[in-house]
Amino acid sequence: MTAEDFEMVCVQIITNSGSAKSSYIEAIQKAKEGAADEAQRLMEEGDQFYLEAHEAHASLLTQEASGEKVAFSLILVHAEDQMASTEMAKVLAREFIELYHKQS
Repeated sequence: MTAEDFEMVCVQIITNSGSAKSSYIEAIQKAKEGAADEAQRLMEEGDQFYLEAHEAHASLLTQEASGEKVAFSLILVHAEDQMASTEMAKVLAREFIELYHKQS
């Protein structure tokens, strides 16, 4: 994998994680407004973005597992940080949506 390819994979992780996080936060807002169906749709949209980020990340893990060296770089650390914070946003969004649903 070239350095440019590596950077593109990291950018895919970052952008898809960011899109997922935005969908999850918007889902919370919709649940707060009482729009349960829209909140669910946004959660599913976020899950699709997160899956794309995860698949890009898995390609790097597969590469390293097959014996190819994966560069350690600040952009990779940032990409993994974005994935981790998105995972937490997803968990919290599900909890908030459930709470808003119980209140209505």
